[in-house]
Amino acid sequence: MTFETVHVDLPGRAYDILIGAGILREAGQHIAPFLRRKRVAIITDETVAGLHLATLQASLDAAGIAHSALALPPGEATKGWAQFSRTVEWILTEKIERSDLVIALGGGVIGDLVGFAAAVVRRGVRFVQIPTTLLAQVDSSVGGKTGINTAQGKNLVGAFHQPTLVLADTGLLATLPPRDFLAGYGEVVKYGLLGDAAFFEWLEVNGPAMAEGDIDKRNLAVRRSCEMKAEIVMRDETEQGDRALLNLGHTFCHALEAATGYSSRLLHGEGVAIGCALAFETSARLGLCAQEEPSRVRAHLAAMGMKVALKDIPGDLPDADALLALMAQDKKVLDGKLRFIMARGIGAAFVTSDVPQDVVGGLLSEELARR
Repeated sequence: MTFETVHVDLPGRAYDILIGAGILREAGQHIAPFLRRKRVAIITDETVAGLHLATLQASLDAAGIAHSALALPPGEATKGWAQFSRTVEWILTEKIERSDLVIALGGGVIGDLVGFAAAVVRRGVRFVQIPTTLLAQVDSSVGGKTGINTAQGKNLVGAFHQPTLVLADTGLLATLPPRDFLAGYGEVVKYGLLGDAAFFEWLEVNGPAMAEGDIDKRNLAVRRSCEMKAEIVMRDETEQGDRALLNLGHTFCHALEAATGYSSRLLHGEGVAIGCALAFETSARLGLCAQEEPSRVRAHLAAMGMKVALKDIPGDLPDADALLALMAQDKKVLDGKLRFIMARGIGAAFVTSDVPQDVVGGLLSEELARR
């Protein structure tokens, strides 16, 4: 089978992202060239294991690769110290060496946690990302950001550790519940909003067909998202500048995730979508972009059946001051000032610290009042 390839050209750490339906069935032959000894350790979650682990194991068997597997509980709550420690201890117990490979089979939680474990075990073990969700295929599996959540906030403990290979099987997206697919779509939309107006226009036309299962459109959206992320990561691997653009919507999102206890009340991609809408609304209030832009963003998200505002989050939320305090814990704080990703229009995002807190607080207060 032929698959599309996006190359991430980092000096000494270059790797390919293979994209297309059916890759998982051929994973063994793609992984084998990277192995000194034919042995891997697979870490997944219980839900993904039931759906896809046997397919991966069969492909490894066909390539003569020995394997063991650990299945963690599903959900964002797994991405913390307890399951991280369990994963590290398991990898050590399995006697995985630096020259071996660990495979992360799952969504963003598994990819982030396993990547971080691989980064610290023996001061760095190589790993392969096999993302099984749309969010992981277009975002978290690419770029080398790994980590876990703490009581203080999301992704505050982690490391930059690039994968050796990414295998994005778009056929696996057919097993996603609609809510999870749309949550991942929040990250896809983000790419158009931050730097490719033509891609956003394409999504306005083709997003519904993607959601309905059109595999060619899914392949195109995953490829374009990975291309954009790869381009930015190659310019700024460790987020000293341009890479912060990938956090469009995330400052609001991470505060909302913390406020909802990293629970199923708000999935990460849903928070990104709401955060992008809030970022564009803030930009309009600051006179950075026309008011039509946030309206267009919200209209597309609503047309896709997605959450677009704070009123769409079930349950209680803290007040605006408490949300601002959560935002201040964000990793994008520099010299004590919170950096925001604002927009001069669709496809024209930029990083700035010049966002008055009273404007953000006023917007949050209005949004909360509509609940």
